Amino acid sequence: MSEITQKIYRPSRTVGQVYARPYGSAMLPLPIGNVLELKLEHDEDVQTQEDMTVLGGGNHSEVRRVKTVKLTMKIADLNVTNLARAVLGTVADVVGGTIADEPQVCTLGGLIRLAHIQPTAVTLKKGATASVAMEVTAANYEVRPEGIFIKTDAVGVTNADKLWVSYTYGAYAAIEALTTKAPELELTFGGLNEADSGKPTVVDIYRVSQGVTKSLALIDKGFGSLDVSGSVLQDMTKTGVGVSRYYKTSVA
Repeated sequence: MSEITQKIYRPSRTVGQVYARPYGSAMLPLPIGNVLELKLEHDEDVQTQEDMTVLGGGNHSEVRRVKTVKLTMKIADLNVTNLARAVLGTVADVVGGTIADEPQVCTLGGLIRLAHIQPTAVTLKKGATASVAMEVTAANYEVRPEGIFIKTDAVGVTNADKLWVSYTYGAYAAIEALTTKAPELELTFGGLNEADSGKPTVVDIYRVSQGVTKSLALIDKGFGSLDVSGSVLQDMTKTGVGVSRYYKTSVA
């Protein structure tokens, strides 16, 4: 036996990178960012046979079989890819552009939610049609990332006035939630053992069906994160005696 397989001292406190790619893809796995927790959980089906030959009971025989393997992650980086996977969403890359005379209706003290976010070079006009509309003084509204807020004490505009908004906007990503099936991923954990001189522990998880995040905190006192879980499924492309179809751990 090698020195590595005979080693007894191996306390564990691992950190490291998690990489992912779509299952079956030929692309290189990409890092997903800071992962605060990564766990594999095994759920067993335990069947026992009572020992009826003696007083006092006990078990005569026992069979254990793994029913499911579950993966859980707490993801700290809410980038577009992680967020889209966690909400079963589709992503659209919106190219920046210019909008001329977007029609809106005035409500004093209300938000005009524009078709695009982060408007700049805003012009607001009031009138029955765009061609005859007159510009509203900028002191009567506030430009915000989510749109145009009409001040309660705005002068020259009233409720139900027809408004026309012209503006420019930059590129952004739009994620439409719950529009696709759960992604199947291949994961690699490049772990480093802080409790054992930084020695590597690499775990390849061949096929994970990732579920939707348990919650999506929009306002929170602490840092946001995505708590996701999924089932580790069989990868039927893995064959051979002693070869796992679920995952493999390599340690040095």
